[in-house]
Amino acid sequence: MQKTKHSVIEDVFALISAGLFVAFGVYLFQSQDLMVGGAAGLALLGTYAVDMDFGLLFFLINLPFYTLAWTQISKRFTINTFISVTTVSILTEQIPAFVDISHVNPIFAAVFGGILIGVGMLMMFRHSSSLGGVGIMAFYLQQRFNIRAGTFQLAVDSTILLCALFFIAWHLVLISILAAFCLNMVISLNHRPERYFPAQEKQAKSRAETDTLEGSDKRVTA
Repeated sequence: MQKTKHSVIEDVFALISAGLFVAFGVYLFQSQDLMVGGAAGLALLGTYAVDMDFGLLFFLINLPFYTLAWTQISKRFTINTFISVTTVSILTEQIPAFVDISHVNPIFAAVFGGILIGVGMLMMFRHSSSLGGVGIMAFYLQQRFNIRAGTFQLAVDSTILLCALFFIAWHLVLISILAAFCLNMVISLNHRPERYFPAQEKQAKSRAETDTLEGSDKRVTA
C-alpha cells in the first residue's frame, strides 16, 4: 500500500500542534517536579544542575544530533525534527504567560502529562519527525551497530530517572515512572500503521491471493 506524503502546510500545522501537546505536558511535569525520559528528560534534569531555562537547554541538547539525522536518516526528517524541537522550546517558555496552575495532583499531572506528550510524539511520528536527541541516536545505533533502539532508549530513560534521585524526592521519581508508562502506552498502542487502513489492507490481501491463484492456474494450464 502506497503512503500519501503530507504537504508542507500539513506538516507545519501538525508539528506545531504536536509541539503544543508536548510543551503543555512538560509544563505539567515542571509544576510538580516530575521527570520524563529522552532529550526532554535530559533538559529537565539540566535545569537542576545549571541556571538555564528548559526551553533553551532542550534546544541546545538537540543541536549535535541534527548532523547525525541529516546524514543517516533523511533531510525531511531532520527539518521536521528541527521544527518540532524549536516549537517545544519556545512554547514551554511561553505557556506560563497564558496558564497559571495554582494546584494540581501530582498523579494526575503524571498521567495527563504523559498522555499529552505521548500524543504529541505520535503526531510527530506520523509526520516524519521526532523530539530529536536520544531518539535520533537510538535509530542510528540500531541501523549501524544493530543495537535495539528500544533497549537503548530504556537504558537512557532509566539513567535519567536514577540521576533524578539526586535532585527530587524518591516518591516523585516513582510518579515519574507512572508518567513514562502512560507516555509509552500511548505510543505502543497507537503507533501501528497496519491498524489505520484495514479496508485497503484487506483489498491488497485479496489482490495478492487472486494473483497467486491466477499464477497457479497458468502453471496448471501450461
